[in-house]
Amino acid sequence: MLTQLNIRNYAIVEQLDLELNKGMTVVSGETGAGKSIMLDALGLALGDRADMGSVRRGAERAEIIASFDINNIPAAKKWLKLQDMDDEDCILRRVITNEGRSRSYINGSPCPINKVRELGEYLIEIHGQHEHQRLLKKDHHRYLLDAYSGKGDLANKTRQMFRNWNSLSTRLHKLTEQSEEQAAQVQLLRYQAEELEQIGLSEGEFEALVEEQNTLANAGEILQSGQQILQITSDSESGNCLSLLNQCQHLLSNMKGTSPSITQTIEMLNSAHIQIEEAAQEISHYMDRVELNPERQIIVEERLSTIFDLARKNRVPPEQLTAFQQQIQQELDGLSLSDQALEELQQETELAKQAFIASAEKLSKTRQKAAKTLGSEVNKQLHSLGMTAAKIEVALTAYPEQQLSAHGLEEVEFLISTNTGQPARPLNKIASGGELSRISLAIQVITAQSSSTPSLIFDEVDVGIGGAIAEVVGRLLRQLGEHSQVMVVTHQPQVAAQGHQHLFVSKQSDKNKTHTRIDQLNIDQRVGEVARMLGGIDVTETSLDHAREMLGLETA
Repeated sequence: MLTQLNIRNYAIVEQLDLELNKGMTVVSGETGAGKSIMLDALGLALGDRADMGSVRRGAERAEIIASFDINNIPAAKKWLKLQDMDDEDCILRRVITNEGRSRSYINGSPCPINKVRELGEYLIEIHGQHEHQRLLKKDHHRYLLDAYSGKGDLANKTRQMFRNWNSLSTRLHKLTEQSEEQAAQVQLLRYQAEELEQIGLSEGEFEALVEEQNTLANAGEILQSGQQILQITSDSESGNCLSLLNQCQHLLSNMKGTSPSITQTIEMLNSAHIQIEEAAQEISHYMDRVELNPERQIIVEERLSTIFDLARKNRVPPEQLTAFQQQIQQELDGLSLSDQALEELQQETELAKQAFIASAEKLSKTRQKAAKTLGSEVNKQLHSLGMTAAKIEVALTAYPEQQLSAHGLEEVEFLISTNTGQPARPLNKIASGGELSRISLAIQVITAQSSSTPSLIFDEVDVGIGGAIAEVVGRLLRQLGEHSQVMVVTHQPQVAAQGHQHLFVSKQSDKNKTHTRIDQLNIDQRVGEVARMLGGIDVTETSLDHAREMLGLETA
């Protein structure tokens, strides 16, 4: 619960240190005294928007600190723990400069506004005086019903499941479109792969065929030239290379002298002799492999023609056909993986859809049960608030079967009949402003009873009512204060008399400035304030007696 509120230099508040207790706390004061300033400051601590106008004139900055006891708020303790923050205390601090800059802190650590708002939802719930205006919006009806059912987490989970399914569905749609565009490409690649596979071209085969074709085409000339080379290099006849080298070697060996040049020349001739012999052997072996084979030549040329045709068709050099075939296969494998990914995404999307529907169906059953109970409880409160003929109905209208919504399977709307025998119609079609205020108050009181938030604030929600009805409202709010911390800003003495504590807001002015102060009233001061609320400026003994009676005190 909210235990302390400290305000510095906010609006017309120079300094305010307020300690708050359990039960129902009433806040009253004359019009314009600044009763709502306290709530506005609290809203800033909880993450509301701020501007430079929030800072008191002449001050450099405004500061608001809200301290909460969270020992009985496990959700808040869990949130703080998940954020790696101290979960023993909960202190929200907001600083706003006169230049419009703003910073928020949780337990002394700087924190983004959105995080402050998340935590604030576990700490306090504010029911404003314009709540009945929100009641005209069907989205708010759904929120109220889910809050009343105690299944707000299920509603949030359902929305998250819808977003997950919707995200997957969008991805699937895009991937399906891409898949359709790739279909023609896959067909072409498969055709190319089949052609290349049919010719069965192996690595290096083209180069080998070119060499073989060249050999077969020139076999006659090769054999004739080879024979001549053998005759020139062979040592079987005089006048050939080897016999001439032998003569040179013999002459050198008969030379007188030991010149290094002679020795080097002999070595070079010996080396030449060996190389010529090896050359003769090599050409002889080559000629053994060369033959005049017209049939083989035709086969090789036909094979080469097929390869050249396929290379031209695919616009690649013939020597790169095998690499091109590998590339095509890789692309096909990649597209095959895309098909597999598409199939897996289809399955994932369908599972996400079924999970959402299952959660939405569970939520729908919860809503159906809660709608009857909520309608019945609100009708009881409406009767106690003087609308004896009114009957409210929480209508659930299923969406079309093909329409999936993040909000579940149905639309939620509050319908009301204000006169016996009239059909129930939407609130904005039948209820007047005064009726809407009472309808709103009845719904707020009922839904607040099921709220998991330990602190509830009602800001002038009793506007437009008085007399016996105001007394009923006061009793209802006091009942809430028995198990929650309730703060009520009111102008109604019947409501003020029901509080466990009473805070009085006043505005004081001097020559240079105006400021607001808040005082906790003792019992005598409460009598005087309730009497003022009853009778206006002039407090009479009669109004004092009436005030004592309302507060359950003995009259003078």
